[in-house]
Amino acid sequence: MKPRLYTKYLEEVAPALKTSRGYTNPHQIPRIEKIVVNMGVRCDSEKGSIEEAVKEMALITGQKPVVTKAKKSVANFKLRQGQSVGCKVTLRRAHMYEFLDRLVTSALPRIRDFRGISPRKFDGRGAYSIGLPDQTIFPEIELDKIKRQQGMDVTIVTTASKDEEALELLRLLGMPFSK
Repeated sequence: MKPRLYTKYLEEVAPALKTSRGYTNPHQIPRIEKIVVNMGVRCDSEKGSIEEAVKEMALITGQKPVVTKAKKSVANFKLRQGQSVGCKVTLRRAHMYEFLDRLVTSALPRIRDFRGISPRKFDGRGAYSIGLPDQTIFPEIELDKIKRQQGMDVTIVTTASKDEEALELLRLLGMPFSK
């Protein structure tokens, strides 16, 4: 069964983009390519913090994350080469659309004093990055089992060549951008 957001893209968003932008080829229509969720963890704070972050991210995304390691040693940060510094997940296809649907419909409105996300966080090539304050905004996480609040970064990579095209795509998919 196809995700709800993917069927919305096929039935509503793609035809609307085709008419508004005047695309002649269906491959010109921008689409979401992948979503990367990244969580950095302070490794010197507690033992087992990486394992907790991996469990929580697996609950949130539905996919097992990869533990990221430090590439260089930095003495001022007490960081050694090869030390675990966080975890990340790359979502594609059905997992990507389901995660984006949960992010837009249930997680973002749970942020305190939420007035929409900024439309100015595009990178110039059609990718949008958002920083989430903590993992407790997702309904999959039980608040009683959380030891520390941990923020995460979500990057939505599109095939759009310009930021305006990617903004229109995400807005039609239901992203709550502020005015």
